Amino acid sequence: MNQAAAPAPARIELVCPAGGLPALKAAVEHGADCVYAGFKDETNARNFTGLNFDQAGLREGIRHAHAHGVKVLLALNTYPTSASFPRWERAVDRAADLGADAVILADAGLMEYAHRAHPELRLHLSVQASATSYEAINFYHRHFGIRRAVLPRVLSAAQVENVVAHTPVEIEVFGFGGLCVMVEGRCALSAYVTGDGPNCTGACSPGKAVRWEQTAEGVETRLNGVLVDRYAPGERSAYPTLCKGRYQVGGQTYYAIEEPASLNTLELLPELARAGIRAIKIEGRQRSPAYVAQVTRIWREAIDRCLRDPAAFAPAPAWIAELNKVSEGQTHTLGAYSRPWK
Repeated sequence: MNQAAAPAPARIELVCPAGGLPALKAAVEHGADCVYAGFKDETNARNFTGLNFDQAGLREGIRHAHAHGVKVLLALNTYPTSASFPRWERAVDRAADLGADAVILADAGLMEYAHRAHPELRLHLSVQASATSYEAINFYHRHFGIRRAVLPRVLSAAQVENVVAHTPVEIEVFGFGGLCVMVEGRCALSAYVTGDGPNCTGACSPGKAVRWEQTAEGVETRLNGVLVDRYAPGERSAYPTLCKGRYQVGGQTYYAIEEPASLNTLELLPELARAGIRAIKIEGRQRSPAYVAQVTRIWREAIDRCLRDPAAFAPAPAWIAELNKVSEGQTHTLGAYSRPWK
């Protein structure tokens, strides 16, 4: 008797960033299943000048995406204060009225409002909620009907698999893009230096506090006057985030907290598919439409090839070379996913 073939892995959605309408269209046209976006205010965790959508722009973006069978997820993933809470409630109302396919939330009070006021609206748990256990995810599912949870980038592959196995909630993980040394939603570094907490105002290292200065020793990058890095002539200067600066420690100057490298989990796709991951997220709402197009195209091809034949899947060298060109420091890492000692 012939042994039955193993069932094919379930479809994995590709979730891509849209910092504006051109990026949204680039993601749609290069194979995204979903795009995620935010309003032009502090209700989202990428609240930078020149990014995000006003109401008219989001209406057009949703229309374009839906015309191509692509879903739009709206990030309302910062934490309101008591005084500002009505503004976040209105953002949920606007998302529902505009026809967003889901809202991505971090604050439990806002989840309660969305669940009560818009019971038909699909709710996703943001990475900013810092839910790293299935117990936490199941709590949000039980109380607010959360349908999907985005895991922070601090879990090993085995820990991710354990979460998937113990929750009915769909699990989404980051597959490519910038890393965060903190459990998202709990970072205090930027707030300590600038006075503006990214968890409430939506901007880590806000642009108004950033300075590039040419000095006799090279280009210096500072955040609210604090020296983050110094670059030699010809060396590429990065945006000054505190966790990725070079500091003097024990008489040596190096990346003491985190090196500027991008997460790239292409080689883990078969493992993630077997674990039951429902979505792969690409980081980069602050990146260009060209970045979105390039990364979306490669990941679309990779996911489709993996799901056709996971046993034979291997990342194409050309994919890695192209992704490294748009990676921080032009290098990549598996981050916390690769922890053999776990």
